[in-house]
Amino acid sequence: MTLKCISPIDGSVFAERETLSRESAFEAAGRARKAQAAWATRPLAERSALVMKGVEAVGAMNDDIVPELAWQMGRPIRYGGEFGGFNERASHMAAIAEDALADISVGEDETFKRYIKRVPHGVVFVVAPWNYPYMTAINTVAPALIAGNTVILKHATQTLLVGERMAQAFHAAGVPEDVFQNVFLSHDVTNDLIAGNAFDFVNFTGSVGGGRAMERAAAGTFTGVGTELGGKDPAYVMEDADLGAAVDTLVDGAMFNSGQCCCGIERIYVHESLYDSFVELAVAIVKGYKLGNPLDAETTIGPMANVRFADEVRAQIAEAVEAGAIAHIAPFAEDDGGAYLTPQILTNVNHDMRVMRDESFGPVVGIMKVASDDEAIRLMNDSEFGLTASLWTRNLERAEHVGDRIETGTVFMNRADYLDPGLCWTGCKNTGRGGGLSQIGYHNLTRPKSYHLKKITA
Repeated sequence: MTLKCISPIDGSVFAERETLSRESAFEAAGRARKAQAAWATRPLAERSALVMKGVEAVGAMNDDIVPELAWQMGRPIRYGGEFGGFNERASHMAAIAEDALADISVGEDETFKRYIKRVPHGVVFVVAPWNYPYMTAINTVAPALIAGNTVILKHATQTLLVGERMAQAFHAAGVPEDVFQNVFLSHDVTNDLIAGNAFDFVNFTGSVGGGRAMERAAAGTFTGVGTELGGKDPAYVMEDADLGAAVDTLVDGAMFNSGQCCCGIERIYVHESLYDSFVELAVAIVKGYKLGNPLDAETTIGPMANVRFADEVRAQIAEAVEAGAIAHIAPFAEDDGGAYLTPQILTNVNHDMRVMRDESFGPVVGIMKVASDDEAIRLMNDSEFGLTASLWTRNLERAEHVGDRIETGTVFMNRADYLDPGLCWTGCKNTGRGGGLSQIGYHNLTRPKSYHLKKITA
């Protein structure tokens, strides 16, 4: 089977790779399992240093990576790629590894010594998405390797070259080839590997349907599965918010990367006292965007990664407008009816519309007027998803109180669309289960092993 990356820039085949046969895929998993014990016996500091050398090697490739990403998934080159976040996340996980993986002492006296170790699962399978292909992959790859696991990485077809780049860099840095492998797999072979106990832990970032497929494949194997799936992240702008900061941050959070962000802002609730001003300022920002070829330095918003993604966003917008929504942005000249899509702001929307319920994952956001915290909380919770929520107020205690009532994985105050590696990246409801980064990320990539040692004193 041949995997093909169709570039959103011009619809050409940018890259293609042959998938592994079932036999070859199981052989790769077997090599990873065989290599894991020796890798885990290396000192933690050595594993961590090798991973960070691999990260540095990826950084050295950045001049090539940035245009490569534009060709693969459409992000404008003006934004410089992902190495800043890639390095930040790996560096943080390396810095906290010793404490996060330290033994938990339960007590020692003249009779007993008791403690709990964190030991690696074994072989970790990472299935990474295309929208932030380097940063999402490193969230698991770095801590999994540092903790003593071996890793097999499978990247999305839209970003075929990312896993190759990472493997090349990590191998050049000294990470053994069988310890970190990049593979190209069909869905059927992926299913067979998981169902066949080839892995000890699976981390998947992608669609709700993809997450369900992973869980079905793992059913009965007792293989742990961590998932980060869909989102419909809300923002609530309270009457005491810094209006300018709220508009700038939330519009960027909705439109950056053509709206293709896991924690992008997809719906905004604004207190009635600020609503009109908020909409006016937001529309002015979006009207100033430059849609175009992501290889052009002037382009501020590129094409969506695939025509079918743009088609879904267009459908949601059209349905909303037919039901009474107001579209504030006239079609851009560069909107070709395909991957190049006009960013859109909608008002007069409600939760009967798919654009306010279903994941859009594109450059569109609906804005609704609210009169109170209770109304905003009810609307924010009226979703099958729960990844992040963004609150805008000058009152910290109020934000904490509102945050306690929101069904979400992360609560932001006066910021949005950011992943802090010191915090657990997690979700609830149909956004999935598990948690990456932070100390909890290490706990999810290891298992506890208890020691109850009785001393012979006579």
